[in-house]
Amino acid sequence: MPAHLRVEERYNTMILSKELDEDPVQRKAAKALDQLNAELAELRLARKSSALGWLFAKRKAAAPPIKGLYLWGGVGRGKTMLMDLFFDVAAIKRKRRSHFHTFMADVHERIHAHRQALKAGTTKQDDPIPPVAQAIANESMLICFDEFHVVDIADAMILGRLFTQLFQRGVVLVATSNVIPSELYKDGLNRALFMPFVEMLHRHVDIFELDADKDYRIDKLGAAPTWYNPLGPVSDHAMDDAWGRLTNHHDGETYTVTVKGRDIPVHHQAHGVARFSFDELCAQPLGAEDYLALCNHFHTLMIDGIPRMGVEKRNEAKRFITLIDAMYDTRTKLIASADAEAHELYTATTGNEAFAFDRTASRLIDMRSEDYLRAPRRAMAA
Repeated sequence: MPAHLRVEERYNTMILSKELDEDPVQRKAAKALDQLNAELAELRLARKSSALGWLFAKRKAAAPPIKGLYLWGGVGRGKTMLMDLFFDVAAIKRKRRSHFHTFMADVHERIHAHRQALKAGTTKQDDPIPPVAQAIANESMLICFDEFHVVDIADAMILGRLFTQLFQRGVVLVATSNVIPSELYKDGLNRALFMPFVEMLHRHVDIFELDADKDYRIDKLGAAPTWYNPLGPVSDHAMDDAWGRLTNHHDGETYTVTVKGRDIPVHHQAHGVARFSFDELCAQPLGAEDYLALCNHFHTLMIDGIPRMGVEKRNEAKRFITLIDAMYDTRTKLIASADAEAHELYTATTGNEAFAFDRTASRLIDMRSEDYLRAPRRAMAA
């Protein structure tokens, strides 16, 4: 592979430009991704009708299917960064990079569309999985999953059958996760039915633990406070700086989180960080399931403009309490700008919200601590 197409070369450039510190485990992962990419490049050449295509095709005919890579480890170890570098240079043209939950939402939509077609009589195939798998394989022979963790029983029951079909069609999987495959869907309902998928995963991907020495996300968070008050230009600028540190100055992209048919728009997200205004999260009819879904999708939430709340904002306060509970339970990180310190945000002195907000204020303070910022995330069913 040409040097400019190698993950390790991109990694070296980032070190020289001071974007990253040298890390031997990250470098080893970069080499593993380059080895996989070399195999993908050879596969692509074997499929091309070139003068040497017959030679490579003959070699590949007897070769086993290409094994993908499963990068797992704690938050902030560089898994997503390395996978993104790999995806950018991946030699195969038909490729897809997706958050795991986004991919599964697409799968559910395809299954639903197939069942509607079956009802309408436009297809006679009862089982939707083979045609859905074929359609996905036609579009993408390389699938890169970010944040692979399974909390939904519907996903758990589909994965085994779907990936049996995808792997049979030669699809290669690269994934990042906070947990080793044997811990996926841990304590989930009917987990025994999910375990054959885990066994299949071990046959089709190499497992690589990214046990880097440093939590780089904590370094970025620790470079400045995570709570800014009062509201104003200074806090706005600090929030913009925090976004830049956490996303390597990414512009941000739109995204949609779907919860039981409801769409939650995310107008600004990148690298596992989502940024919202207070009103987007707490002035809308959202509940615990919605907030848990956001926490399962993003390791860090940024909230701009948390106001002081009195009786007139009682509903917003209720939602804010529920949001912070969801973030705290999943160990989702918070960066926020607010009109006051945590214990001064709710100004009413009577009612259930006043009592509940004492706990919320305590949690908001704890969420700034180094122990909380270093705590591993917890996946919870929405």
